[in-house]
Amino acid sequence: MKLNPVRIKDNAKIHHLIISKIRDFIDLRKLVEGDKLPSERELSVTLNVSRRNVREAIDKLEFYGIVKSIPQTGIFINTGRVALIGMIDGLLTLGEQDFLSLVESRLMLENKAVFLAATRRTVDDLQEIEIALDRYKSKILSKESALEEDLLFHLAIAKASKNTTIYEMMLQIIPKIIAVFVKTRVCDEEGFNYEIDKHESIFQAIKNRKPEEAVKLMEFHFELLIEFCDDFKERVV
Repeated sequence: MKLNPVRIKDNAKIHHLIISKIRDFIDLRKLVEGDKLPSERELSVTLNVSRRNVREAIDKLEFYGIVKSIPQTGIFINTGRVALIGMIDGLLTLGEQDFLSLVESRLMLENKAVFLAATRRTVDDLQEIEIALDRYKSKILSKESALEEDLLFHLAIAKASKNTTIYEMMLQIIPKIIAVFVKTRVCDEEGFNYEIDKHESIFQAIKNRKPEEAVKLMEFHFELLIEFCDDFKERVV
């Protein structure tokens, strides 16, 4: 396998290159389902990239069912060659998810998650949500960044929905939004309490099994984020 070594600092670009080279290798060798790919070490040396970046690129391919990695054995093609090339091409053209798409997806997932949580939650779920809420309140009242605690609060709600697909998608989406979006925070005590009140209202709606009310409260909670997205749409049109 002859590949030109590269030196790229950006991880996303490195992953993109590794995946594209794997696609080229499969196409050149006309490999089929069950055939073995070069090892992580071989790819790392040939492409002059870290073993960690190779692992992350392989993990991405494995997540989409394109390859299958078997410990102590190797990396194997997990689907037919024609479908595989098409899937990799599609994966490469996805690019980085834009912020607006991530937020729109999150809003849809949050509404469904809180509706289901208010319908399906158990006593244990309620306790987990309350623990996350208390940690969030503690950080807010201390005037510290509570982004991580807010994340755990919303993930606890998603977990209580009993929909594993929603939970897994939230795990992927929310950290990406947090990495991009700097949440507007009010510096006065009344502003801090207002954010706490929103979270507590959502918790109470879930506790009292009021799904429609929970959805309305979740939408109210995200008003600032929705306004930000509306402004963003106007800027990019």
